[in-house]
Amino acid sequence: MSSSERPAAEAGGVEPEIPDAPAPQSNSRAYALMASGTTVSRVLGFARTALLAVAIGSNTPIGDIFEKANVIPTIIFMLVAGGIFNVVLVPQLIKASKNADRGSAYTSKLITLTVTFMAAATILLTLLAGPIISALTVGWSEPMLALATAFAYWCLPQVFFYGVYSVVGQVLNAHGRFGWFMWAPVVNNIVQIAVIGTYIGLFGAFRADTDQLAEWTTAQTVLLAGGSTLGIALQALVLFAPLRTTGLRIRPNFRFRGMGLTHVGKIAAWTLASMMVGNLASLLYSRIASEATAARESLSAGGASVAGEYALNTSQLITVLPHSIFALSLATVIFNELTRAFHDDRAHDVPALLSKGLRTTAVPIVFASVAIVVLAGPLGRLFGGTSVDAAAAGAAIGQLLLLTALGLPFKSAHFFLIRVFYAQEDTKTPMLIQTAIAVVGLIAAFTMAALIPPTNIVMGIALLYGATNVLSAILAHFLVVRRHGDYGVGRVVDTYIRVGWFALIAGAAGSVALWLLGGFSFGFAFSGIFPAVATLAICGVVMIVVYLLLLKAARLEELDEFIGPLARRIPDLSRRRASAKATPRRRGEDGPR
Repeated sequence: MSSSERPAAEAGGVEPEIPDAPAPQSNSRAYALMASGTTVSRVLGFARTALLAVAIGSNTPIGDIFEKANVIPTIIFMLVAGGIFNVVLVPQLIKASKNADRGSAYTSKLITLTVTFMAAATILLTLLAGPIISALTVGWSEPMLALATAFAYWCLPQVFFYGVYSVVGQVLNAHGRFGWFMWAPVVNNIVQIAVIGTYIGLFGAFRADTDQLAEWTTAQTVLLAGGSTLGIALQALVLFAPLRTTGLRIRPNFRFRGMGLTHVGKIAAWTLASMMVGNLASLLYSRIASEATAARESLSAGGASVAGEYALNTSQLITVLPHSIFALSLATVIFNELTRAFHDDRAHDVPALLSKGLRTTAVPIVFASVAIVVLAGPLGRLFGGTSVDAAAAGAAIGQLLLLTALGLPFKSAHFFLIRVFYAQEDTKTPMLIQTAIAVVGLIAAFTMAALIPPTNIVMGIALLYGATNVLSAILAHFLVVRRHGDYGVGRVVDTYIRVGWFALIAGAAGSVALWLLGGFSFGFAFSGIFPAVATLAICGVVMIVVYLLLLKAARLEELDEFIGPLARRIPDLSRRRASAKATPRRRGEDGPR
């Protein structure tokens, strides 16, 4: 995440006239823009992660060390300020957009404040790179700590660019420019793919018979870590261009007085506390997972089958993909609608908006969960690299996928439910939910660390991730119902159950195809990256076709809601959809359940 923007140039010293506010994009168009941007970015992210495994290995010391240093900036940014940028400021920006200057003054102050604060925080964090790495690892040797610190010096400046990207992205979102925020990460992934490709061209691919730590050079550190930060910086800077289209006059403004920071501070206090709890928990999970890296180094053989931090984060990258494409994109649009509903005293519209969002996302999310479980093996192999140990490393990642995928529908449900509180400017309730889940999760994690061998600790944490997603959704549900009443829970559950059965049938068909391709016997599906891709494509098509046929046969209303944005972008599909809608449904299918 990241971004930054500059004011449009003013000619001849005359300030340009602010145009009328542009008409907001339709929900369907905004959803399509965000979903497509997220999809492209995530696919490129997959390519980047798979290529990185080729370059430095997956379940290897360098793989885990670089992963540690490169992920810390993201977690620290969310810990320090991410919640404020991503949630609290949206209502404030929407309010400011109704001012005579359409929020130009407020936005200028906000961007100036962000740049100033994030620059100071980044400098301090970079100076503390060594202590940060030491605090977030367990059992690492001196060479491992030294290399991790060197990586961190190059990676921690990402914190600044994450802040700029987030604040400018939210300005764009508040003014209806949803697509840019989701498409900017594409630039980052393209840069990083080019950097890793250059690394492989200069230093070659990882070989299992080498001593990575002993042979690692400064040039490799600079290229790999510096290139990663360059991608994040460009991701931020690319958002300068679309800011001009908002018609806002943005210029440095250090008059922070009058911004309503006291009011925002009261709101942000709970959000910041919530993000601190959640991300402190993430840092502690990461610290516990680091034990696996040290334990793997003590093994004489079979180390590639021991999942470490790279494997854990890769499994999260895979399972979060459908959530990012569908739930996050739709929730971003609905969040603005929820915010406006509360501001316009239309709280009665909230249950319907929430119910629609939950039911619509059930169609892709439930299927994705089943698909990940079925295709866990070849998915893991995709990120196992090209060394002789690649199949074993891929299998280890696949095991983590099995443990995390079942919590995916609950993760998306929780994400929607929690947006109701944020839209109402209630950040205390999400903080209480986050704290309760973090406490339970950390108690379980430290208990596992004491009872489970370090070589298996990452599998325990993966299982814990899925379990806490379930608990979060259940807790958020009860609190939403208590405050706003029934949002059509019965109908939502009914939708999830029906699409669940269809997804399971599609999963069974995919399992047969996977068996024929050697997916259960380390055959063709595990023989390399491209065979894994072919296996995923074949089995995926089989499952999607079966699933869609079942949904169409059942005339599921939520399918129409899901494909609507896509259909409106494709003329032939739009005509077919209109024709299908003209066919009357069976009695009772449109009524509430």
